[in-house]
Amino acid sequence: MAKENLEVLNALDVAKTQWYHFTAIIIAGMGFFTDAYDLFCVSLVTKLLGRIYYYEGKDKPGSLPPNVAAAVNGVAFCGTLAGQLFFGWLGDKLGRKRVYGLTLLIMIICSVGSGLSFGDSRNSVIATLCFFRFWLGFGIGGDYPLSATIMSEYANKKTRGAFIAAVFAMQGFGILGGGIVALIVSSAFDHKFKAPAYKDNPVGSTVPQADYVWRIIVMLGAVPAALTYYYRMKMPETARYTALVARNGKQAAADMSKVLQVDIESEQEKVEKFTQDPRNSYGLFSKEFARRHGLHLVGTATTWFLLDIAFYSQNLFQKDIFTAIGWLPAAKEMNAIQEVYKIAKAQTLIALCSTVPGYWFTVATIDYIGRFFIQMMGFAMMSIFMFAIAIPYNHWKHHHIGFVVMYSLTFFFANFGPNATTFIVPAEIFPARLRSTCHGISAAAGKAGAIVGAFGFLYAAQDKTSPDAGYKPGIGVKNALLVLGGINLAGMLFTLLVPEPKGRSLEEIGGENVDDNEMGEGREMQPPSLGPFGG
Repeated sequence: MAKENLEVLNALDVAKTQWYHFTAIIIAGMGFFTDAYDLFCVSLVTKLLGRIYYYEGKDKPGSLPPNVAAAVNGVAFCGTLAGQLFFGWLGDKLGRKRVYGLTLLIMIICSVGSGLSFGDSRNSVIATLCFFRFWLGFGIGGDYPLSATIMSEYANKKTRGAFIAAVFAMQGFGILGGGIVALIVSSAFDHKFKAPAYKDNPVGSTVPQADYVWRIIVMLGAVPAALTYYYRMKMPETARYTALVARNGKQAAADMSKVLQVDIESEQEKVEKFTQDPRNSYGLFSKEFARRHGLHLVGTATTWFLLDIAFYSQNLFQKDIFTAIGWLPAAKEMNAIQEVYKIAKAQTLIALCSTVPGYWFTVATIDYIGRFFIQMMGFAMMSIFMFAIAIPYNHWKHHHIGFVVMYSLTFFFANFGPNATTFIVPAEIFPARLRSTCHGISAAAGKAGAIVGAFGFLYAAQDKTSPDAGYKPGIGVKNALLVLGGINLAGMLFTLLVPEPKGRSLEEIGGENVDDNEMGEGREMQPPSLGPFGG
């Protein structure tokens, strides 16, 4: 049975939705807008980099060799994984606010540095680009646990899921923003610097000014981060960190009195009693943590790992779709800048029609139907659509509209599903002093899955008889999709390890504020109900 909570935490739990909630969503969400822009914008310009730096006078435009393409696209993922672990741990040690501005500062500097990649050879340009993108990813990685934790600790019980989901949903707008910026920049340069198609003039199809296009697109990722830096520094530390981890009840009450515009008693004696309780002092590597939350951490980390394998593998058949429906003509039919425009247009339409709506369906429904139901449903629907694409794969090559619909629905249910919930739940179910660390571990597991999905399956999905240039034969796209469908089914299985946090206080969910006899029964380790609403 839950004990009486601190007044300052009760005030947050029952607070009506008000302006400070939306301010926190915007401040944290703009970080995620920047994260998505920076991570995904490079995919819009990799073909341009190939044309500029790897042209060899053949019948096809220059393209990045497989190892270089993997480095340019994947080095940010590696940095993100490291940043999630490091800043997740640091957020619990030094406080969410003290670390929050640092991650944004790294993102600003490295966005600009990525666009200013210097040197007089392609090796030096690519090397410096990869250097800055690694550290850009490092800063982005810190944003995951910190943004999720801050939003969960500011939110009330009733709408906490929607608020955290709204922060994560800004990722969709970041992907969309990257596409729109690429459309504007490439359109402006193509209008100003006319160039023939590659088939008409291989050398003239890539004008010298094309080198500015990718640099501008990459560097503009610094703008939204810079605009929100001041406001991140003005945010007060969350009351849950100040009271439960820093043990300063007076400061927590003062900060939240200003935020909520009500008088809150400091209750310093109660804070001391609360934080000195042996149940609230065990460490991450203790037997007590393993007993209470070990399965939870296995569940959040594994489901995020499996989800990102499937989510980041979906670009395997993107080129087939774009080419089949005429969104992406053959490379030789376009000049270098036109190719950027066509790729940006295709990805923007996919984001607008399936990615962004999926996020906001989660925001609208998560506090009604619960995290568990949305995650199970999302994994199930992703499996269904992947099998539906894979089994009659040759059929879809001649039915382009159906192919696009299936592809879009797979993305939709990833975002109205585990892509959102795997981010939300780790910020809710662990105790305050370990919340950011455990979220960082879960997120890092996800990014490991992204690396496997984006690159392991890129090689595995190569055609058995006619792989892309520079690649060895693989199992083919059809078989890769069948494997991914199975991975989604495994995601459903591991979801059973994750409890339903809907409608409960963070202290109750994390086991920080319940009676000893309840803890002895192990109720916090029970899986969620398998009823129609998952809890």
